[in-house]
Amino acid sequence: MRGTKPHLKEDPEAITDLGPPAWLSDEAADEWNRVMPILAERKILTVADLGSLENYCIATGMVREAETHIQVYGAVLDVDGVFKRNPSVGIQSDAMTRARLLAAELGLTPVSRSRPTIRDDDDDDSLVD
Repeated sequence: MRGTKPHLKEDPEAITDLGPPAWLSDEAADEWNRVMPILAERKILTVADLGSLENYCIATGMVREAETHIQVYGAVLDVDGVFKRNPSVGIQSDAMTRARLLAAELGLTPVSRSRPTIRDDDDDDSLVD
């Protein structure tokens, strides 16, 4: 598609302060508390987006939990004299992929933040000559 993408406008119903759901793991809740102020400041997060935010935090928490397991037991396990890949490696890899995709949807990656759709209106002045 050619042309410029429409700019996201501040949503009057945007969520500006919401604590993590009680059922999130500690690691996922920590991520929620880290990114919620960022998303609230942009005023684009609505109730419809909470599922994506929850899933992002769950995936990020799972990455951290798997990393803790890998640090304790290693990436390769000795199972009855046969070396096998620690299942946490695959779990972590899948969770990293999910977290990356969801982070991009939420505008939490450098590339997604640089897209015109979440830039402030002041950034557009350089595009118009």
